[in-house]
Amino acid sequence: MMSRVEPGGAATRSEEYAERLLRLQTAGWKRWLDVQAVFRWNLQRLVPGFTLEVGCGIGRNLANLSGRGVGVDTNEHCVRMARARGFAAFTPEDFRCSVYSQPRRFDALLLSHVAEHMTEDQVIVLLEEYRAFIRPAGLMILETPQEAGFRSDPTHVEWMDFERLHRIERRLGFQSERAYSYPFPRWAGRVFRYNEFVAVSRKPASE
Repeated sequence: MMSRVEPGGAATRSEEYAERLLRLQTAGWKRWLDVQAVFRWNLQRLVPGFTLEVGCGIGRNLANLSGRGVGVDTNEHCVRMARARGFAAFTPEDFRCSVYSQPRRFDALLLSHVAEHMTEDQVIVLLEEYRAFIRPAGLMILETPQEAGFRSDPTHVEWMDFERLHRIERRLGFQSERAYSYPFPRWAGRVFRYNEFVAVSRKPASE
């Protein structure tokens, strides 16, 4: 799949994008059915510990981490919404000045539905920027949409499948531990927009 917009995630930094996330994630029927339950279970079963989420949006995964996470996002409007919902969220500049900006402060780094908004090289640069905050042998969790989900958002830039995610892990020097399709088998991703690739790797213990 080819790039569709200018790479770099610029399209995700507007107030309109933040408002779109708010509408999608706080729809009444989604709260009533608790559609996040399966994704909350999936994240918690990985036992990420204290997690730094890069690209936290308005706080969907921060809610699923049940208070054991800190978010960073380049969209100041998303950060403001996440804070209004009670989450610890920062712009990159504010994060660097926060009490959380300490080497090896976190047990895991989460990049969920962010990589597809960028090129592979840009993902590497972004993750390198935050790797020092992850403890030695800490986890890195990468989540990206499959076909139906990728097609659903015009701000998606590059197709990030298992092959691409494993290459990102290798380029960063992380050891791959597991990769799987969730919540349904891989074939469902062609029609179910919320099916995602999940890749889990571990930072070298020597760092």
